[in-house]
Amino acid sequence: MNAELDTLREQVRGTVIGPDDADYDEARAVRNGMIDRRPAVVVRSANAGDVLTAVRFAGDHGLTIAVRGGAHSVPGFGTADGAVVIDLSAMRGVRVDPKARTATVAGGATWGDLNAATYPFGLATTGGIISTTGVGGLTLGGGIGYLARGLGLSLDNLVAADVVTADGTFHVTSEDDDADLFWAIRGGGGNFGVVTSFEFRLSPVTDIYGGPMFFELDRAGELFRLYREFIADAPEEFGGFPAYQIAPPLPFIPEERHGTTLALMVTCWSGDLDRGEQVLKPFRDLAPVVAEMVGPMPYPALNSAFDDLYPAGLRHYWKASFVRELTDEAIDAHVEHGSKVPEMTSTMHIYPINGACHRVASDATAFAYRDATFATVIAGMWPDEKDDQRNTAWVREYYDAIAPHSEEGGYINFMAEDDQDRIRANYRGNYDRLAELKRRYDPGNLFRHNQNIQPG
Repeated sequence: MNAELDTLREQVRGTVIGPDDADYDEARAVRNGMIDRRPAVVVRSANAGDVLTAVRFAGDHGLTIAVRGGAHSVPGFGTADGAVVIDLSAMRGVRVDPKARTATVAGGATWGDLNAATYPFGLATTGGIISTTGVGGLTLGGGIGYLARGLGLSLDNLVAADVVTADGTFHVTSEDDDADLFWAIRGGGGNFGVVTSFEFRLSPVTDIYGGPMFFELDRAGELFRLYREFIADAPEEFGGFPAYQIAPPLPFIPEERHGTTLALMVTCWSGDLDRGEQVLKPFRDLAPVVAEMVGPMPYPALNSAFDDLYPAGLRHYWKASFVRELTDEAIDAHVEHGSKVPEMTSTMHIYPINGACHRVASDATAFAYRDATFATVIAGMWPDEKDDQRNTAWVREYYDAIAPHSEEGGYINFMAEDDQDRIRANYRGNYDRLAELKRRYDPGNLFRHNQNIQPG
């Protein structure tokens, strides 16, 4: 393979890293410290032409492809044994058109890159919760975040995308061009090719009012019930979620509470800042606040507020489910299992996906759960290998407890590698069309290192 890699190096502008290269171990690593895989080659692409070349190289040599953007994939889908890893991390440019209110974003950009480029123009689009997350992975799977209730999912704000498919061809996709492929990539994950560029619709968002509010653990059930009622008809400028969190050693948390398990409400009001305090008043009136960092702040500051809690190298195991109604029985299960969160870096979030998300038909994009109100994630994250069993057991037991009160499918961006048997349920009535499009664009399942849709 060394001769083939030398030829590949002559054909690309970016960097080609093979098993014999000194930086191979660094190049094959992803953020999940549990993942230890040895790809045949890592192609750190400099442009779309490099991606075309890498895809054709994989096809010519009978190799599968793993695509890496922000490398946040919990199952470690950004790398794979014996595969060609197409690493987009060097492709991070963002161009804002303030007149058209659009941003053209390179395939390896993170949400931090996008926010930094759009904020000076007073614009934003729906991103995630952690700014180091890749724009590509989040968008292709859906794109749930603080602004989703008002602006829709990230994929709802996608107006065009450049895609390299398994046959090594380049597609400029939109509602008007290659519309089937554009439909499939909006929720179908990385099953259909490598997206080298995204064009997003932007909306006026600059500063927000919000931040985290911590409550005593024994008020969690009341918090969840208040949230359930509040979010049903809250103004769509409100985006926030309840959670469990072991209090980290942050300056605004009293030192004697560091390491204490607490209930948490993370808030984001993107409307008129003068209304922010009034909008959040129901949560403040619920119970005494143990600690908070709530007030006006730049939207990018909230979007990056938790970055330092989740550095690269933590070990990850997550489970996810969609929820139509947060029943009393479901809340009881959350109270029982969430209170046992085992690590400061582990958590449970219940994201709202109503509002603008509900105004899109379930078959308008591949993202099918437009009738769900919440997306729940149980995120196990811990630093030490010796704690693997304890942490994965917490996630599984918690998930098993809430599953009877949840939908069959879940959000693919939050799922573990052992959730492959839920793929059809995740897409419901859209699955057969996705499988047929998979057959058209990737009949050999070259792009299989993902929550995989089998070719129809």
